[in-house]
Amino acid sequence: MGGRFAVLLLGLLATGAWGQDLPLPEGAERTAEVIREAGTVHLPTGPFAGGTVPRLRVDGRITSRAWRLPERGLGTLERFAPLRDALEKAGWEVVFDCAAEGCGGFDFRFATPVLPAPAMFVSLFDYRYLLARRGADHAMLFVSRAGERVYVQLTRVEPGADAARETGAAPEAAGDLAAQLVARGHVVLNGLDFSSGADMLGPGPYAELEALARFLAATPDARIALVGHTDSVGGLAPNIALSRARAEAVRDRLIAAHGVDGARIEAHGVGFLAPVAPNTTFEGREANRRVEAVLLD
Repeated sequence: MGGRFAVLLLGLLATGAWGQDLPLPEGAERTAEVIREAGTVHLPTGPFAGGTVPRLRVDGRITSRAWRLPERGLGTLERFAPLRDALEKAGWEVVFDCAAEGCGGFDFRFATPVLPAPAMFVSLFDYRYLLARRGADHAMLFVSRAGERVYVQLTRVEPGADAARETGAAPEAAGDLAAQLVARGHVVLNGLDFSSGADMLGPGPYAELEALARFLAATPDARIALVGHTDSVGGLAPNIALSRARAEAVRDRLIAAHGVDGARIEAHGVGFLAPVAPNTTFEGREANRRVEAVLLD
């Protein structure tokens, strides 16, 4: 494989403790940790076909961690292979694995519970997925490349009393903003008024900003990142700048109108790199123009 590797201890892979060694390269930076003590996740068990992605529903404790790997010129396969080997050596049985086009490209990626940017950046043309099982536990490994950087996500599910069952690609039921933010680690701030191509936030009021401010007031240790997204009209650089400006406008409104401490809010923009719908339709482009709140701690 080349390069020098460090061993990181990942409790995702050992029952109840930090116990199984997984080889990530030296200098790997953890970008997210989301733990849901009781939740539901849908894990793909096969490629996109016939208009759907077959998925396994698992209820239980869900732990997801993500890393950004240092620049070393290696591709997703070279990063993915030693991680797969480590899982298998730890007694995990591979249920299904695939790569980008073989998974189903766009449709497969958006049926997969990948953490949002900036924790994970996903190229629709260069990613690898693996679902593994050990006893009643399941693990999902997702590796993708964005530019010169490779991102890794590992999710472990320790089910509760409810049995896992096969499902279609139906989304999880949505709760209120605070519940979604805690359960999923991120939430789209719906109803924000930005004119097309503009970064000025309309006067409001905005119920979801009020709800987010209430959550932050009730959870004084919480920090969030606001992440702006655009559709694919125009170049990447101006769209990243526009999406960041929109995230900053939301941050400014939370500070000025709702009294949130600015030190608790980051603002980022990723342009059109993390769509949630096809950019080939008006409805898809509208869905992709959004600002998300991501729970940091």
